[in-house]
Amino acid sequence: MAKQAIGTVRRTFAPWDDPTKTPFIEFRNVTKRFGDFVAVENLTLKIYEREFFALLGPSGCGKTTLMRMLAGFEDPTEGDVFLDGKPLKGVPPYRRPVNMMFQSYALFPHMTVEQNIAFGLKQDGMAKADIATRVEEVLKLVKLTQFARRKPHQLSGGQRQRVALARSVAKRPKVLLLDEPLGALDKKLREETQFELIDLQMQLGMTFLIVTHDQEEAMTVADRIAVMDKGACIQIAPPSQIYEQPATRYVAEFIGDVNVFSGPLVAQAPGGVRISVPAVELTVDSSQPVTAEIGTEVAFAVRPEKVRIALEPPADSAANTVQGQVWDIGYLGDLSVYHVRLSDGRTVRASVINARRSVERPITWEDTVWLTWDRDAGVVLTR
Repeated sequence: MAKQAIGTVRRTFAPWDDPTKTPFIEFRNVTKRFGDFVAVENLTLKIYEREFFALLGPSGCGKTTLMRMLAGFEDPTEGDVFLDGKPLKGVPPYRRPVNMMFQSYALFPHMTVEQNIAFGLKQDGMAKADIATRVEEVLKLVKLTQFARRKPHQLSGGQRQRVALARSVAKRPKVLLLDEPLGALDKKLREETQFELIDLQMQLGMTFLIVTHDQEEAMTVADRIAVMDKGACIQIAPPSQIYEQPATRYVAEFIGDVNVFSGPLVAQAPGGVRISVPAVELTVDSSQPVTAEIGTEVAFAVRPEKVRIALEPPADSAANTVQGQVWDIGYLGDLSVYHVRLSDGRTVRASVINARRSVERPITWEDTVWLTWDRDAGVVLTR
């Protein structure tokens, strides 16, 4: 029988929407201070069993501190951390059913691949026959059986990364913590390994918690993402919701590319709102209802791939249309990104798919162009 597609499983996996489900990991009103510096402030977070959860944010936002508190390397200043319904306060790291994989991999250079994987099992006193069986299982999982007798210096960066991953899952922890695990890999290998991580997590049925500052990585691997800033979770949601429905301007600008226009709300109706952006003579019509008074300053965010670019103004509407001049063009192979300078000096981006083989462009540098988008293309932000 064919194995069920991962996408089918992931589409239906949403325990956070079921009020009867109990969180597997819970940070409850957790604060962590280092002297006068507050790394995490009164944070509450729930992660569910078998979830692939990502902590995403810039350096210093508190994501690694959260992971270290779960691993037992740091203690909360205030609040509690729970795993499988049990408080972790006072439980040393080596007694917690979690394992951590670091960016550096930290493999033993004098040991072979199979010896590196077996090390933790030997420390736990597992029988030799069981160790051999377990090592063989995880080598198959990470597709390194043929490299079992090699030492780390005889492996590529991607292979060393998989050895570290195999060693981390060999002890069958309840939770695997991944601290920037793919940061040392080149872009292409990193993208391939992201899907291998998803597949491995599904096969093992484990809960994965990954810390990363790479938005694409988090969007690819995670069931849900917590976008963090200054020790707080700004938004927690599945990747598609984070991207298409950001809760704040910070989230919209942190995840992917986005064009943001600010101005007062000038009209409101059941079918949406109207925003004025006088600096560039732009009127934005949005189909999104917003709870805000007329005159309130709001922001409208629209992604470059949802912006159309043309040499002629649209004939049907003056709303959601702004004129500018092509300032630069980025050719990325699968698409071209046009940087268009508006009358107030700001730059707006529009992405166009390169559906044809020819690289000649009907729109080129210094052309006067019109940018347009649909009423439901963007999101209105009040924060």
